[in-house]
Amino acid sequence: MTSTNVTTFPVVFISNGVHIAGRVHRQSDDLAQRQPTVLVTGSWLTVKEQMPDFYAAELAARGYTAITFDFTGFGQSGGELRQFELPLRKIGDIAAVASDVRTLSYVEPGEIGHLAVCASAQYALTAIAQGAPIRSFASVAGWFHDARSVAPFYGGDEGVRTRLQRANTAYETYLRYGEVVTVPAYDVGNDRAGMFFELDYYANPDRGVVPEWRNEMAEMTWLPWLSLDGMTAADAVAVPTLFVHSDDSVFPEHIEALRRRLSGPVDVAWGEGTQIDFYDQPDQVAFAVDAVDAHFAKTLRGAG
Repeated sequence: MTSTNVTTFPVVFISNGVHIAGRVHRQSDDLAQRQPTVLVTGSWLTVKEQMPDFYAAELAARGYTAITFDFTGFGQSGGELRQFELPLRKIGDIAAVASDVRTLSYVEPGEIGHLAVCASAQYALTAIAQGAPIRSFASVAGWFHDARSVAPFYGGDEGVRTRLQRANTAYETYLRYGEVVTVPAYDVGNDRAGMFFELDYYANPDRGVVPEWRNEMAEMTWLPWLSLDGMTAADAVAVPTLFVHSDDSVFPEHIEALRRRLSGPVDVAWGEGTQIDFYDQPDQVAFAVDAVDAHFAKTLRGAG
């Protein structure tokens, strides 16, 4: 896919006193020209230069202002406890950025959408449930889990216990010495890694292995990750929502469960492809962007 005439420039937000490094993608460099705006976030342990920027460029080419950003502790953003996948912190970052975006002169007032790829979908859903000023939501290959459903990815109860023990040790190390113990974010066959099974996206320099990405995860991550409930927030969400998903993406059964729990209008676009295909592969991205564009055209004033 090719996106043309897209201008990008940096932007800075503040979340809980920490600077958040963002990037604006739009067709116009006229800062007085208002456009409907979409925040774009990606999978866990990633940075904006991966799947978020990829989707943002496509949305910008269709007339949206698309904004990507690094979460606290990742990429170019500030914050201590680096590489720590802390869901509550990321939920707060989404709410803070959505609020800050409303101050920008090139944003259509109140017309803010959120496109979340993979794991950030459950963070965005929770931020919306807690009152983040996001008018419309779309997920692509959204990862939504709770403790019961996520355990099989890590060897069931025994695998969860092992990871929590390691995380407890890492947390004690941090409390005593101020050291953040890290393990690989991705390393095939290494059960200490965040992702230890074959995922070409995180192994291929032509895909997700960009210079800005650190292949590291704070081992403390297992404490909040394995106990997160990313589903319950749906009960408090009424904004228009789109789920782009497939049978071969994670937790397809959760999409129907979430659809039933949301109180606002819900659309589902069911495609083909694996989880990581939706990160950057042309057919899956084209399918997703078409569906997302149609969704935001209906739900954000000035779009379409």
